[in-house]
Amino acid sequence: MEKGTKKIKTERLIIRKFVPNDWPDLLEYLSDARVVKYEPYEPINQQQSKEIALSHSESDEFWAVCLKDKVIGNIYLEEVVEDSWEIGFVFHYDYQHQGYAYEAASMMLDQVFAQGAHRIFAECHPDNQSSWRLLEKLGFTKEAHLRKNIFFNKAEDGTPLWQDTLVYGLLTEDRA
Repeated sequence: MEKGTKKIKTERLIIRKFVPNDWPDLLEYLSDARVVKYEPYEPINQQQSKEIALSHSESDEFWAVCLKDKVIGNIYLEEVVEDSWEIGFVFHYDYQHQGYAYEAASMMLDQVFAQGAHRIFAECHPDNQSSWRLLEKLGFTKEAHLRKNIFFNKAEDGTPLWQDTLVYGLLTEDRA
């Protein structure tokens, strides 16, 4: 995403850079175990929410997705190698399955491809049907099912709890 971009509007949403004062909205949805079930972290507390809001406000990769003045989710978008980007998203439980993630992600994809991106990819847990169904609705193609390639937690004995990852990709010519 172009440096200096501050705000993008869709039909129902405002997608903007985070500000430190977004922490209460972040806390509301990132402290919900249903929301972070497939994320590489546990539900957060108030202090963590303040730290995340500050970190996101200083980052060019994280975007607040807002319904009026309320942050209802976030999109991660980063160029990982030249002209190849990674996208990710997390949305408040109460705002899922209403088309907000599709609307926000679709706009962000349009923005990145308009800047000359060649490829955008996303990774998700195979059990996260909401995520991979959204990716497919956005036009992504499942490119890989990586078996036990990553772990975020360990068992009590210290053994890694390996899990699978789905990799989805979208090329500029797929959007034509």
